[in-house]
Amino acid sequence: MKKFSFSLENVLRYKNQLLDGLKAERAALMMRVNRQEAKINNMKQQYREANERYCEKKEQGFTTREAYEYDAYFRSMEREIHHEEELLVIYRKEEEEKRDEMIKARQESMSIEKLREKERENYDKMVQKNEEQFIEEFVSNSRATVRA
Repeated sequence: MKKFSFSLENVLRYKNQLLDGLKAERAALMMRVNRQEAKINNMKQQYREANERYCEKKEQGFTTREAYEYDAYFRSMEREIHHEEELLVIYRKEEEEKRDEMIKARQESMSIEKLREKERENYDKMVQKNEEQFIEEFVSNSRATVRA
C-alpha cells in the first residue's frame, strides 16, 4: 500500500508560512504600540514634574515672563502629547487589523489541517480494512491448504 500523502500539503505549508509572517509583523506592531505608550507616559510624567515646579515657584513668586514661559511650555507639551496619542490610536488600529488578518489566516490553516486529519483517518481505516482482508484471505488459504 502506498504511503499517505495529502494533496493540499503545499497549500498548508504556504498558509503556515503566511501565518508565521503575520505573527512576526503583529509582534513588531505591538512593540511599536508599547514604545508609543511608554513615550506618552514619559511625556505626561515630564508634564506633571513641570507642573509641580510651576506650583512651587508660584508660591514663592515669579515674574510675568516666567509665567508666560511656563504657559507656553505647558501648551506645547499638551499639543505634543495630543499628537502622540493620535499616533497611538493609529498604531493600535494597525495592530488590530494585523491581528484580524492573522486570525483569518489561522482559521484557513486550521480548516486545511482538519481536512488533512480527516483524510488521514480515512486512509488509516482503508489500511486497516486491507490488512484485515489480507489476514482473512491468509487464514482461509491456510485452512484450505491444511484440508487438502
